[in-house]
Amino acid sequence: MDTPNAPQPTGFHHWDPEEDDVLVCRAVREETADVKTFVFAPRTRRQFVFDPGQFLTFEFEIDGETIYRCYTISASPTRPDTCAITVKRVPNGPVSNWLHDHFKPGMSLKATGPMGEFSWARHGSATGKYLLVSGGSGVTPMMSMTRSAYDLAEIRNVVFLHAARTPADIVFEDELAVMSRRNRSIRVAHICEADAPGHGWTGFRGRLTLGMLEAAAPDFREREVFVCGPVPFMSAVRAILKEAGLDMSRYHEESFNFEDLSAGAQAEVQTATDEMAPAARTFRIEFAKTKRVVECPEDMPILEAARRAGLRLPSSCTKGLCGTCKSKKVSGDVEMNHQGGIRQREIDAGQILICCAQPRSDVVIER
Repeated sequence: MDTPNAPQPTGFHHWDPEEDDVLVCRAVREETADVKTFVFAPRTRRQFVFDPGQFLTFEFEIDGETIYRCYTISASPTRPDTCAITVKRVPNGPVSNWLHDHFKPGMSLKATGPMGEFSWARHGSATGKYLLVSGGSGVTPMMSMTRSAYDLAEIRNVVFLHAARTPADIVFEDELAVMSRRNRSIRVAHICEADAPGHGWTGFRGRLTLGMLEAAAPDFREREVFVCGPVPFMSAVRAILKEAGLDMSRYHEESFNFEDLSAGAQAEVQTATDEMAPAARTFRIEFAKTKRVVECPEDMPILEAARRAGLRLPSSCTKGLCGTCKSKKVSGDVEMNHQGGIRQREIDAGQILICCAQPRSDVVIER
């Protein structure tokens, strides 16, 4: 069974951000010293429908600046009256620090979604076996999937392997222990790099290795594999699995690094060249706030041209899906083919997704 959503009670309507995109914070829960869960509900009596592993894009107004960030829903779709995101504080991160320091129950945010393909509802296992591997805050989509399997009493064969810095940094440790104890088809293992003060560790220690994978899931080559975490962590896991002979068509990964450009994006900037197709017209892209100007050919997304010029701009999916790169277009014309990361009323108000917007004239952007 690969449909995780519970039946909706008669008389209830689904939350639709096109009708009302405001979500009200109902609770803030401390998970670890630097991780908090924020629970939301619509302003009116609506229920959430999403696949476990999908994300929402939030709009933040911080110090006079509008910032868009995507956060995976950590709650289960089987409990549709609320949804939740779980956020780790990032050093110098404008959004995560603002949430941790200032966001309280009763406050509200605008959001859109849900979006994303990273879900076992969309990538089911022919064998009924799953391996979930997460590092740090990458635990959130795995938690949504595991919670849904537990709530629905599904007999999925799940191995959940989570890596943390210390035992004190393991998010949802107690809840995972309860779920695995009461549903024997869910098995959980943790990897810690070091002990925490007053808390020793006797489990897997260090960085993830093939030996740890084989110990936790000897049949991992038969499983549908989902991996989420920091870019270096996912790269290491991907390399281990590929070298071990996993059929990589069963490998799925997700990573959100919204406080900065990802390692992959930085590598893109370093390796990109300035060669332009000779047949393409080139337009001037001005970023009004930073006074930076870049040249962008008509067949290139504005974000890519900006990266090639060394600009560091918020982005994630680069496919017009998440909305992180949403920007105000002051003037000019673009052609934009997005995948749901922006609404029509935002487009009508002059917003664009620079990851999928190609210039058709000189353009000025309010960044």
